[in-house]
Amino acid sequence: MVSSSEHTTGVTQEMAQAGVSPESSPSGTLDALVIGGGQAGLAMGYELAKRGMRFRVLDAGAEIGHVWQSRWDSLTLFTPAQYDNLPGLAFPAEPDTYPGKDDVADYLRTYATTFDLPIQLGTEVNSLSRSDGVYIAKASHGEFEAKQVVIATGPFHVPFIPAIGETLDPEVAQIHSADYRRPEQLPTGDVLVVGAGNSGCQIARELSASRHVDLSVGKRIPTVPQRLLGHDLWWWGSGLGLTRRITADSRLGRRLAGRDQIIGDGPKRLAKRHGVQLRPPATSSNGRTVHFKDGTSAEFAALVWATGFKVDHSWIDIPEAKDRRGDILQERGVTPSPGLYTLGLSWQHTRASALLGWVGDDAAYLSGVIARMDA
Repeated sequence: MVSSSEHTTGVTQEMAQAGVSPESSPSGTLDALVIGGGQAGLAMGYELAKRGMRFRVLDAGAEIGHVWQSRWDSLTLFTPAQYDNLPGLAFPAEPDTYPGKDDVADYLRTYATTFDLPIQLGTEVNSLSRSDGVYIAKASHGEFEAKQVVIATGPFHVPFIPAIGETLDPEVAQIHSADYRRPEQLPTGDVLVVGAGNSGCQIARELSASRHVDLSVGKRIPTVPQRLLGHDLWWWGSGLGLTRRITADSRLGRRLAGRDQIIGDGPKRLAKRHGVQLRPPATSSNGRTVHFKDGTSAEFAALVWATGFKVDHSWIDIPEAKDRRGDILQERGVTPSPGLYTLGLSWQHTRASALLGWVGDDAAYLSGVIARMDA
Protein backbone atom coordinates (compact mmCIF):
# COMPACT_ATOMS: atom_id res chain seq x y z
CA MET A 1 0.00 0.00 0.00
CA VAL A 2 1.37 3.45 -0.94
CA SER A 3 1.39 5.97 1.90
CA SER A 4 -0.17 9.40 1.47
CA SER A 5 3.21 11.14 1.57
CA GLU A 6 4.73 8.73 -0.99
CA HIS A 7 1.74 9.21 -3.28
CA THR A 8 2.00 12.99 -2.98
CA THR A 9 5.70 12.97 -3.82
CA GLY A 10 5.14 10.72 -6.82
CA VAL A 11 2.46 12.93 -8.30
CA THR A 12 4.54 16.07 -7.74
CA GLN A 13 7.46 14.44 -9.59
CA GLU A 14 5.13 13.57 -12.47
CA MET A 15 4.09 17.21 -12.64
CA ALA A 16 7.70 18.40 -12.68
CA GLN A 17 8.48 15.98 -15.49
CA ALA A 18 5.50 17.36 -17.41
CA GLY A 19 7.03 20.83 -17.16
CA VAL A 20 4.15 22.50 -15.31
CA SER A 21 4.85 25.26 -12.82
CA PRO A 22 2.84 28.20 -11.48
CA GLU A 23 5.68 30.52 -12.46
CA SER A 24 5.90 29.46 -16.11
CA SER A 25 3.88 31.64 -18.49
CA PRO A 26 2.05 29.72 -21.22
CA SER A 27 3.15 30.39 -24.77
CA GLY A 28 1.32 29.02 -27.78
CA THR A 29 -1.66 26.72 -27.49
CA LEU A 30 -2.17 24.82 -24.24
CA ASP A 31 -3.34 21.22 -24.17
CA ALA A 32 -6.06 22.26 -21.73
CA LEU A 33 -7.32 25.31 -19.88
CA VAL A 34 -9.26 25.07 -16.61
CA ILE A 35 -11.46 28.05 -15.78
CA GLY A 36 -12.08 28.23 -12.04
CA GLY A 37 -9.63 27.38 -9.25
CA GLY A 38 -12.00 26.09 -6.58
CA GLN A 39 -12.26 22.48 -5.52
CA ALA A 40 -13.37 21.34 -8.99
CA GLY A 41 -10.59 23.21 -10.79
CA LEU A 42 -7.94 21.90 -8.40
CA ALA A 43 -9.11 18.30 -8.77
CA MET A 44 -9.04 18.74 -12.54
CA GLY A 45 -5.55 20.20 -12.36
CA TYR A 46 -4.35 17.21 -10.36
CA GLU A 47 -5.69 14.77 -12.95
CA LEU A 48 -4.31 16.70 -15.93
CA ALA A 49 -0.89 16.95 -14.31
CA LYS A 50 -0.83 13.20 -13.69
CA ARG A 51 -1.32 12.71 -17.41
CA GLY A 52 1.55 15.06 -18.23
CA MET A 53 -0.58 17.62 -20.02
CA ARG A 54 0.39 21.23 -20.55
CA PHE A 55 -2.35 23.26 -18.91
CA ARG A 56 -3.21 26.28 -16.83
CA VAL A 57 -5.84 26.94 -14.14
CA LEU A 58 -7.31 30.46 -14.12
CA ASP A 59 -9.18 31.92 -11.15
CA ALA A 60 -10.64 35.39 -10.61
CA GLY A 61 -9.89 35.44 -6.87
CA ALA A 62 -6.87 36.91 -5.16
CA GLU A 63 -6.12 33.63 -3.36
CA ILE A 64 -7.08 29.99 -3.46
CA GLY A 65 -10.10 29.23 -1.27
CA HIS A 66 -11.45 32.79 -1.39
CA VAL A 67 -15.03 31.64 -2.06
CA TRP A 68 -15.07 29.41 1.03
CA GLN A 69 -13.34 32.11 3.07
CA SER A 70 -16.10 34.58 2.22
CA ARG A 71 -18.96 32.46 3.57
CA TRP A 72 -20.63 33.00 6.92
CA ASP A 73 -18.43 32.53 9.98
CA SER A 74 -20.24 29.57 11.56
CA LEU A 75 -20.60 27.54 8.36
CA THR A 76 -19.57 23.90 8.64
CA LEU A 77 -19.69 21.15 6.05
CA PHE A 78 -22.48 18.59 6.30
CA THR A 79 -20.03 15.93 5.14
CA PRO A 80 -17.61 14.64 7.80
CA ALA A 81 -13.86 15.01 7.25
CA GLN A 82 -13.25 11.48 5.98
CA TYR A 83 -15.49 12.26 2.98
CA ASP A 84 -13.90 15.62 2.17
CA ASN A 85 -10.77 14.47 0.34
CA LEU A 86 -9.71 15.72 -3.05
CA PRO A 87 -7.70 13.14 -5.04
CA GLY A 88 -4.24 12.48 -3.67
CA LEU A 89 -4.48 14.33 -0.34
CA ALA A 90 -6.51 13.47 2.76
CA PHE A 91 -8.40 16.23 4.53
CA PRO A 92 -6.44 17.00 7.73
CA ALA A 93 -9.14 16.47 10.35
CA GLU A 94 -10.38 13.70 12.62
CA PRO A 95 -13.04 11.37 11.18
CA ASP A 96 -16.63 12.26 12.06
CA THR A 97 -15.77 15.91 12.64
CA TYR A 98 -17.31 18.61 10.45
CA PRO A 99 -14.78 21.10 9.05
CA GLY A 100 -15.53 24.81 9.05
CA LYS A 101 -15.29 27.06 6.02
CA ASP A 102 -11.81 28.33 6.98
CA ASP A 103 -10.61 24.73 7.32
CA VAL A 104 -11.76 24.07 3.76
CA ALA A 105 -10.05 27.22 2.43
CA ASP A 106 -6.80 26.23 4.16
CA TYR A 107 -7.04 22.71 2.73
CA LEU A 108 -7.51 24.01 -0.83
CA ARG A 109 -4.47 26.27 -0.48
CA THR A 110 -2.42 23.37 0.86
CA TYR A 111 -3.62 21.19 -2.01
CA ALA A 112 -2.57 23.70 -4.67
CA THR A 113 0.85 24.13 -3.03
CA THR A 114 1.44 20.41 -2.42
CA PHE A 115 1.00 19.55 -6.08
CA ASP A 116 2.51 22.79 -7.39
CA LEU A 117 -0.44 23.32 -9.71
CA PRO A 118 -0.03 25.97 -12.47
CA ILE A 119 -2.63 28.44 -11.20
CA GLN A 120 -2.96 32.06 -12.28
CA LEU A 121 -4.93 34.10 -9.72
CA GLY A 122 -6.65 37.44 -10.19
CA THR A 123 -7.53 36.44 -13.74
CA GLU A 124 -11.21 36.69 -14.63
CA VAL A 125 -12.23 35.18 -17.95
CA ASN A 126 -14.55 37.59 -19.76
CA SER A 127 -15.24 35.58 -22.90
CA LEU A 128 -14.69 32.13 -24.34
CA SER A 129 -14.96 31.42 -28.06
CA ARG A 130 -13.73 28.82 -30.55
CA SER A 131 -12.01 29.39 -33.86
CA ASP A 132 -10.39 26.84 -36.20
CA GLY A 133 -10.67 24.15 -33.55
CA VAL A 134 -8.93 26.19 -30.85
CA TYR A 135 -10.59 27.74 -27.80
CA ILE A 136 -9.76 31.38 -27.05
CA ALA A 137 -10.29 32.71 -23.52
CA LYS A 138 -10.01 36.48 -23.14
CA ALA A 139 -9.25 37.37 -19.55
CA SER A 140 -8.49 40.39 -17.39
CA HIS A 141 -4.81 39.52 -17.69
CA GLY A 142 -4.11 38.24 -21.14
CA GLU A 143 -5.52 35.89 -23.72
CA PHE A 144 -5.21 32.11 -23.60
CA GLU A 145 -5.53 29.52 -26.33
CA ALA A 146 -6.19 25.85 -25.64
CA LYS A 147 -7.17 22.72 -27.51
CA GLN A 148 -9.61 21.83 -24.72
CA VAL A 149 -11.32 23.75 -21.90
CA VAL A 150 -12.89 22.72 -18.60
CA ILE A 151 -15.39 25.18 -17.12
CA ALA A 152 -15.05 24.62 -13.36
CA THR A 153 -16.79 27.75 -12.09
CA GLY A 154 -19.46 25.82 -10.19
CA PRO A 155 -23.23 26.39 -10.02
CA PHE A 156 -23.31 29.52 -7.83
CA HIS A 157 -22.76 32.68 -9.86
CA VAL A 158 -25.24 35.55 -9.41
CA PRO A 159 -27.19 35.90 -6.12
CA PHE A 160 -30.94 35.91 -6.79
CA ILE A 161 -33.18 38.35 -4.89
CA PRO A 162 -36.95 38.38 -5.64
CA ALA A 163 -38.54 41.58 -6.93
CA ILE A 164 -40.51 42.13 -3.70
CA GLY A 165 -37.30 43.32 -2.09
CA GLU A 166 -37.46 46.46 -4.23
CA THR A 167 -40.61 47.74 -2.49
CA LEU A 168 -39.29 47.50 1.06
CA ASP A 169 -38.40 50.62 3.02
CA PRO A 170 -34.69 51.52 2.62
CA GLU A 171 -34.38 51.31 6.42
CA VAL A 172 -35.09 47.58 6.27
CA ALA A 173 -31.70 45.85 6.04
CA GLN A 174 -31.52 43.33 3.21
CA ILE A 175 -28.71 40.85 2.66
CA HIS A 176 -28.29 37.77 0.50
CA SER A 177 -26.93 34.61 2.08
CA ALA A 178 -23.84 35.03 -0.12
CA ASP A 179 -22.98 38.19 1.83
CA TYR A 180 -24.15 37.09 5.27
CA ARG A 181 -21.32 36.58 7.76
CA ARG A 182 -22.66 36.82 11.33
CA PRO A 183 -25.73 38.04 13.31
CA GLU A 184 -24.03 41.32 14.23
CA GLN A 185 -24.35 42.45 10.61
CA LEU A 186 -28.08 42.89 11.11
CA PRO A 187 -29.87 45.53 13.18
CA THR A 188 -31.79 44.57 16.29
CA GLY A 189 -35.39 43.56 15.72
CA ASP A 190 -37.31 40.81 13.96
CA VAL A 191 -35.67 39.10 10.99
CA LEU A 192 -37.27 37.28 8.08
CA VAL A 193 -35.21 34.60 6.36
CA VAL A 194 -36.64 33.88 2.92
CA GLY A 195 -35.82 30.41 1.64
CA ALA A 196 -35.74 27.19 3.64
CA GLY A 197 -32.96 25.22 1.97
CA ASN A 198 -29.80 24.22 3.80
CA SER A 199 -28.39 27.75 3.91
CA GLY A 200 -31.66 29.35 4.99
CA CYS A 201 -32.22 26.84 7.77
CA GLN A 202 -28.67 27.16 9.10
CA ILE A 203 -28.82 30.96 9.10
CA ALA A 204 -32.28 30.98 10.72
CA ARG A 205 -31.04 28.72 13.50
CA GLU A 206 -28.01 30.93 14.18
CA LEU A 207 -30.07 34.13 14.22
CA SER A 208 -32.72 32.60 16.51
CA ALA A 209 -30.25 32.59 19.40
CA SER A 210 -30.30 36.40 19.57
CA ARG A 211 -33.62 37.59 18.07
CA HIS A 212 -37.03 36.56 16.81
CA VAL A 213 -36.82 34.89 13.41
CA ASP A 214 -39.48 34.10 10.82
CA LEU A 215 -38.67 31.61 8.07
CA SER A 216 -40.51 31.85 4.77
CA VAL A 217 -40.87 28.35 3.35
CA GLY A 218 -41.59 27.87 -0.35
CA LYS A 219 -41.83 24.39 -1.81
CA ARG A 220 -41.50 21.53 0.63
CA ILE A 221 -37.94 20.18 0.76
CA PRO A 222 -37.37 16.73 2.25
CA THR A 223 -35.36 16.75 5.48
CA VAL A 224 -32.96 13.97 6.39
CA PRO A 225 -31.09 13.63 9.72
CA GLN A 226 -27.35 14.18 9.83
CA ARG A 227 -26.84 10.94 11.76
CA LEU A 228 -28.73 7.64 11.75
CA LEU A 229 -28.17 4.84 14.28
CA GLY A 230 -24.84 6.27 15.36
CA HIS A 231 -23.45 6.85 11.87
CA ASP A 232 -23.32 9.90 9.63
CA LEU A 233 -25.71 10.07 6.68
CA TRP A 234 -22.78 9.90 4.24
CA TRP A 235 -21.48 6.73 5.92
CA TRP A 236 -24.75 5.06 4.98
CA GLY A 237 -24.80 6.56 1.49
CA SER A 238 -21.22 5.52 0.74
CA GLY A 239 -21.58 2.07 2.29
CA LEU A 240 -24.68 1.34 0.24
CA GLY A 241 -23.10 2.80 -2.89
CA LEU A 242 -25.81 5.43 -3.25
CA THR A 243 -23.46 8.40 -3.70
CA ARG A 244 -22.02 6.91 -6.88
CA ARG A 245 -24.68 4.46 -8.06
CA ILE A 246 -27.60 6.88 -8.46
CA THR A 247 -26.70 8.83 -11.57
CA ALA A 248 -28.37 11.84 -13.16
CA ASP A 249 -29.67 9.77 -16.06
CA SER A 250 -31.23 7.06 -13.87
CA ARG A 251 -34.94 7.06 -13.07
CA LEU A 252 -34.36 7.87 -9.39
CA GLY A 253 -31.68 10.39 -10.26
CA ARG A 254 -34.06 12.31 -12.52
CA ARG A 255 -36.56 12.48 -9.67
CA LEU A 256 -34.02 13.60 -7.08
CA ALA A 257 -32.18 16.09 -9.27
CA GLY A 258 -35.12 18.47 -9.26
CA ARG A 259 -35.35 18.68 -5.48
CA ASP A 260 -32.64 19.22 -2.92
CA GLN A 261 -32.65 17.78 0.59
CA ILE A 262 -32.13 19.56 3.90
CA ILE A 263 -29.56 17.78 6.03
CA GLY A 264 -30.01 18.29 9.78
CA ASP A 265 -32.47 20.80 11.19
CA GLY A 266 -35.38 21.43 8.84
CA PRO A 267 -38.17 24.03 9.25
CA LYS A 268 -40.33 21.92 11.60
CA ARG A 269 -37.44 21.22 13.93
CA LEU A 270 -36.40 24.87 13.90
CA ALA A 271 -39.93 25.83 14.91
CA LYS A 272 -40.11 23.25 17.68
CA ARG A 273 -36.64 23.60 19.18
CA HIS A 274 -35.56 27.14 18.34
CA GLY A 275 -38.76 29.16 18.30
CA VAL A 276 -38.55 30.02 14.60
CA GLN A 277 -41.94 31.04 13.22
CA LEU A 278 -42.74 29.40 9.90
CA ARG A 279 -44.35 31.43 7.16
CA PRO A 280 -45.61 30.55 3.67
CA PRO A 281 -44.02 32.19 0.60
CA ALA A 282 -43.75 35.99 0.66
CA THR A 283 -45.89 37.57 -2.05
CA SER A 284 -45.39 41.35 -1.72
CA SER A 285 -44.04 44.09 0.50
CA ASN A 286 -44.44 47.76 1.29
CA GLY A 287 -42.61 49.87 3.84
CA ARG A 288 -41.42 47.54 6.59
CA THR A 289 -44.23 45.04 6.01
CA VAL A 290 -44.03 41.74 4.17
CA HIS A 291 -47.21 40.01 3.02
CA PHE A 292 -47.48 36.24 2.77
CA LYS A 293 -49.43 33.80 0.64
CA ASP A 294 -51.87 32.93 3.45
CA GLY A 295 -52.98 36.56 3.80
CA THR A 296 -50.92 37.30 6.91
CA SER A 297 -48.30 40.03 7.18
CA ALA A 298 -45.60 41.21 9.58
CA GLU A 299 -43.04 43.98 9.98
CA PHE A 300 -39.33 43.27 9.97
CA ALA A 301 -36.12 45.10 10.71
CA ALA A 302 -34.11 42.91 8.32
CA LEU A 303 -34.44 40.27 5.61
CA VAL A 304 -31.97 37.55 4.70
CA TRP A 305 -32.49 36.26 1.18
CA ALA A 306 -31.52 32.58 1.11
CA THR A 307 -33.02 32.35 -2.36
CA GLY A 308 -30.17 30.80 -4.27
CA PHE A 309 -28.24 31.84 -7.34
CA LYS A 310 -28.59 32.19 -11.07
CA VAL A 311 -26.07 30.50 -13.31
CA ASP A 312 -24.35 32.95 -15.67
CA HIS A 313 -22.74 31.47 -18.75
CA SER A 314 -23.33 34.55 -20.90
CA TRP A 315 -19.56 34.96 -21.32
CA ILE A 316 -19.38 31.65 -23.21
CA ASP A 317 -19.79 32.46 -26.91
CA ILE A 318 -20.15 28.91 -28.21
CA PRO A 319 -23.76 28.49 -29.45
CA GLU A 320 -23.56 24.73 -30.08
CA ALA A 321 -22.79 24.17 -26.38
CA LYS A 322 -25.96 25.93 -25.16
CA ASP A 323 -29.69 25.43 -25.14
CA ARG A 324 -32.29 28.05 -26.08
CA ARG A 325 -32.15 29.59 -22.61
CA GLY A 326 -28.39 29.98 -22.75
CA ASP A 327 -27.64 27.17 -20.31
CA ILE A 328 -24.70 24.86 -20.99
CA LEU A 329 -25.65 21.47 -22.42
CA GLN A 330 -23.66 18.62 -20.93
CA GLU A 331 -23.78 14.90 -20.32
CA ARG A 332 -21.47 13.77 -17.56
CA GLY A 333 -19.57 17.01 -18.12
CA VAL A 334 -19.10 16.60 -21.87
CA THR A 335 -20.71 19.34 -23.98
CA PRO A 336 -21.70 19.17 -27.68
CA SER A 337 -18.71 21.39 -28.53
CA PRO A 338 -15.68 19.09 -29.04
CA GLY A 339 -13.15 19.59 -26.26
CA LEU A 340 -15.39 21.70 -24.00
CA TYR A 341 -16.39 20.34 -20.58
CA THR A 342 -18.04 21.32 -17.32
CA LEU A 343 -17.04 20.22 -13.82
CA GLY A 344 -18.50 20.75 -10.35
CA LEU A 345 -22.14 21.24 -11.33
CA SER A 346 -24.91 19.90 -9.10
CA TRP A 347 -26.02 16.52 -10.41
CA GLN A 348 -23.48 16.68 -13.23
CA HIS A 349 -23.26 12.90 -12.88
CA THR A 350 -24.43 12.08 -9.33
CA ARG A 351 -25.90 13.84 -6.29
CA ALA A 352 -22.35 14.32 -4.99
CA SER A 353 -20.83 15.78 -8.18
CA ALA A 354 -20.54 19.27 -6.69
CA LEU A 355 -19.26 18.12 -3.29
CA LEU A 356 -15.67 18.35 -2.09
CA GLY A 357 -15.14 14.64 -1.56
CA TRP A 358 -16.65 13.42 -4.83
CA VAL A 359 -15.80 16.04 -7.46
CA GLY A 360 -12.58 14.11 -8.02
CA ASP A 361 -14.59 11.23 -9.52
CA ASP A 362 -15.88 13.45 -12.32
CA ALA A 363 -12.44 15.05 -12.75
CA ALA A 364 -10.84 11.62 -13.24
CA TYR A 365 -13.48 10.67 -15.80
CA LEU A 366 -13.05 13.91 -17.76
CA SER A 367 -9.26 13.64 -17.72
CA GLY A 368 -9.62 10.34 -19.55
CA VAL A 369 -11.89 11.95 -22.16
CA ILE A 370 -9.46 14.85 -22.55
CA ALA A 371 -6.48 12.51 -22.95
CA ARG A 372 -8.26 10.53 -25.65
CA MET A 373 -9.14 13.74 -27.51
CA ASP A 374 -5.52 14.90 -27.24
CA ALA A 375 -4.06 11.65 -28.54
